[in-house]
Amino acid sequence: MPLAALFSVAALVFVATSFVVTGDTAGKLLTQGGENPFFVAWSRFALGAALILPFSGLQRHELRFLLHWRVVLRSIFIVGGICSILTALRTEPIANVFGAFFIGPIISYGLAVLFLGETISRMRTVLLFFGFFGVMLVVKPGFGATPGLGFALLAGCCYGSYLTMTRAIAGDYRPRFLLLSQLVLGALLLSPVVATVPWPSFTPALSGLILMSAVGSALGNYILVLVSRKVSATIVAPLIYSQLITATALGVLVFGDWPDTLSFTGLAIILASGLGSLFAVRLRATA
Repeated sequence: MPLAALFSVAALVFVATSFVVTGDTAGKLLTQGGENPFFVAWSRFALGAALILPFSGLQRHELRFLLHWRVVLRSIFIVGGICSILTALRTEPIANVFGAFFIGPIISYGLAVLFLGETISRMRTVLLFFGFFGVMLVVKPGFGATPGLGFALLAGCCYGSYLTMTRAIAGDYRPRFLLLSQLVLGALLLSPVVATVPWPSFTPALSGLILMSAVGSALGNYILVLVSRKVSATIVAPLIYSQLITATALGVLVFGDWPDTLSFTGLAIILASGLGSLFAVRLRATA
């Protein structure tokens, strides 16, 4: 891939992940304010589906695709990821949550090699394990690990699986259909759970946060679907690390959460691993 094209992809992924982090920041504000994470997740899917449906170009023959097992499985992964990360954000600093969440690109890389037959690179494999070391510094297993960070790790595992499934089926369906499918199926999957939890009293501020959560997530994931149609998952996965920049910045600006020394070191290692993986792709293409 030419250098200019590689940086264009990197810029698109950064924009996409920044939208996602913005949506999750709104979600953190909601859950910290006492709202149930499952309600916040359901509202994100349901409102996103309502917003996207008029522009989705959905055709009658596509309705049967909503029941295809690969489409359903992909939706299950994103539902699990969003519910887990909203649960983690309820108690943990946003930068630390996303640091633990970055087990996801490692999961995606491995699954893409195993199930999609994508090319493995020794250098990029080493860099991803270097990134895994950074994740462990953030999570601190056995030395200050918390249930919230456990949910962040679970979210990363779900999201890595979601990225791989997106790559596997991106060429078979329209991007707008894929986005709509995960929103509709996500809302349906969570409806039985949400029916059992208390709903909030809606205020303009609360409604604005719910809208921001839904729109940020929907736009970010739509851009990632577009990128995944044309670019290998083993390239996209390391670029997701750029999410840490936005997550750390918003954590400081919105919540005043500064990472501790170990967490900051881990975040820096994770980001360096992602950038190194990007340049490894370039070096291999040049060779």
